[in-house]
Amino acid sequence: MPNEIELVLGCQRNDPRAQAAFYNLYKGRLLGICRRYARTVMEAEDIFQEAFIKVFNKIQDLQKPESVEYWVKSLVIRTAIDHYRQNTNERQFVDYHVLEDTSNADISAISQLGHEEIVAVINELSDGYRMVVNMYLIDGYEHNEIAKILGISEGTSKSQLSRAKVHLRKKLIEMGVTV
Repeated sequence: MPNEIELVLGCQRNDPRAQAAFYNLYKGRLLGICRRYARTVMEAEDIFQEAFIKVFNKIQDLQKPESVEYWVKSLVIRTAIDHYRQNTNERQFVDYHVLEDTSNADISAISQLGHEEIVAVINELSDGYRMVVNMYLIDGYEHNEIAKILGISEGTSKSQLSRAKVHLRKKLIEMGVTV
């Protein structure tokens, strides 16, 4: 089986076998990312398909094939965010100047849950909270990056995360998970 770099080069040559292998290599990981950002499985699949169309249309622009994993993941996340923007009727971001003191309470309690349970708990959050939780806690974006990508202030990103943590803790306690 070819390695990722060989698959990227094959995709850049529009080789259908390389494209199929590339798609199959990333499908599970990327669909999982889409599931975290979407409300339903069907919505996640739509985001995934849209993202892969972008991947194959833009793969020619990838200068460093060795960075393909980061590039593809980033493209999928941005596609999910674009999908969110296009389908949100009203903004749920509120700029709170005073954040609740939630310190860095241990969200490691989530490790007591399976993948599907984690996705379900996160999906119960409002859209604004869900986006920030995914971007900050799971995908590793900083608040200044989240603010820029979502078109909100850095303070709003922080307050959304803070309030989301409160909601997550409550839900985890309801599920019997020790926080």
